[in-house]
Amino acid sequence: MAYDHELADRIRELVATEKSIDEKRIFGGLAFLVNGNMSVAASGKGGLLVRVDPADTPDLLDDHVHTAIMGGREMRGWLRVDAAVLDDDARLAEWVDRGVSFARRLPAK
Repeated sequence: MAYDHELADRIRELVATEKSIDEKRIFGGLAFLVNGNMSVAASGKGGLLVRVDPADTPDLLDDHVHTAIMGGREMRGWLRVDAAVLDDDARLAEWVDRGVSFARRLPAK
């Protein structure tokens, strides 16, 4: 499954004023990197991948937000947000901001 290009465009608009943002195709999706660290991605499996502080994960999970699983393993610090909740611009902006903010705290690559 290819990533949602409309979702990618919406993310692109949200990060347009951010510094040191790059785009990179990965795992069938389009990732947005901050200083070389992935922050969010329009997933090739649908929805949004978001990088978060692993300690915050339990508080962020709900019916539409799940721990990301890649290669059969749970990925600590990565969440998958269902596409169903991303139609709301405010919710998308909240998730993108969360991912970008966390990635900014990481050492540059």
